[in-house]
Amino acid sequence: MALRSAKRAERAPVRRRGRALGLVSLCLGLAQVAAPHAVRRLSGVDDSATSRRVVPLVGARELVHAAGLLAGRRVGPWAWTRVAGDAMDLASLAVALGNRGGQRRGRLVGVTGAVLGITALDVLTAVQATRAREKGGTVELTATTTVRRPVEEVYSFWRGLEHLPSFMTHLEEVRVTGEKTSRWRATAPFGKTVEWDAEIVDEEPGVRIGWRSTGDADVPNTGKVWFVPAPDDVSTEVHVVMAYDIPGGKIGKAVARYFGEEPHQQLDDDLRRLKQVLETGEVVRSDGAPWGKRAREEFPQRPAQPLSPEELAKGEPA
Repeated sequence: MALRSAKRAERAPVRRRGRALGLVSLCLGLAQVAAPHAVRRLSGVDDSATSRRVVPLVGARELVHAAGLLAGRRVGPWAWTRVAGDAMDLASLAVALGNRGGQRRGRLVGVTGAVLGITALDVLTAVQATRAREKGGTVELTATTTVRRPVEEVYSFWRGLEHLPSFMTHLEEVRVTGEKTSRWRATAPFGKTVEWDAEIVDEEPGVRIGWRSTGDADVPNTGKVWFVPAPDDVSTEVHVVMAYDIPGGKIGKAVARYFGEEPHQQLDDDLRRLKQVLETGEVVRSDGAPWGKRAREEFPQRPAQPLSPEELAKGEPA
C-alpha cells in the first residue's frame, strides 16, 4: 500500500548505507585476519606481542559487524556496535600517537583521520536508523465479513462516506467536501481528537473503493474495500485492507493495546456492526453495553483470552 511504500522509501537510503558499511567491515576484517602483519606495517602500528594479538581480534569484530549488516534487516543495532568499536579504535590510536614519531606517526595520523571519517558515517547511520525505527508505528489491518444484502446496496452504503461513523466506533464524523474528497474526524486514546482530509484514489462502482489521507494528516492512512458477490447469490463479501499510523508511533500503539483499543479487534468489530446496520437497520446492543459507540468508556473490547485466576475464583460456587 502507499503508506507502507513511503516508509520503505524513507528507510532505503539508511539500508543502502548500512550495506556499504557492512562491505567496509568485511574488507577490513578479512585483511586484519588474513594479513595482520601487513595491516600493522601499513598503519604504523608496532610489532609488539600486544598488537599481534589485538589486530586479528579487531578483524574478527569487523567480520561480525559485516555479518550483521549484510545479512540482517535491522541496521540500527549493528551500526551502534560499529560506533562502539570505532570509539575503542580511536582510543587505541590516541595512545599509539603519543608514543610514535617520524614516519610511523605520519601513517598513524592518516589512519586516525580515516577512522574519524568512518566514525562520523557510522554515527549518522545509527542515528537515522534509530529514528526511522521509532517512526515505524504503521499498523496494517485486514478483515472480512459477509453481509446478507446485494452488492449494489452494500457498495452504495459504504460509498456514502457519511455513513461510516454509524459502524466505525472511532469515527465521529465524515464530511463530504467534493466528488472524491472528504474530511474525517476521529477519537484517539486519552480523549484526543484527530482530523484529516482524504481522497478516493481508486474506484470501480460496485466492485471496490480505495482512499488515502492527503496533506499534513494527523493520522496518515490508506485503505481499500472490495465488494464480492457471495456464493449464495444474495449476500456480499466485504474485504477491507487498511494501513495507518497511530499517533505516538510504536509507543502509542502499545498504549492503545494496553487500554483495550486493539486495532485488529476494532476493525473486526466495525465490520460486525456494518453487517448489523445493513441487515437489521441498527447496531444490536446488549444489556452489558447499552451505550453503543460510548461502550469503550465502560470496558473496551479485547481479543478473546482465558479468564484470570481471580475471574475463575469468582465463578466457583460458594
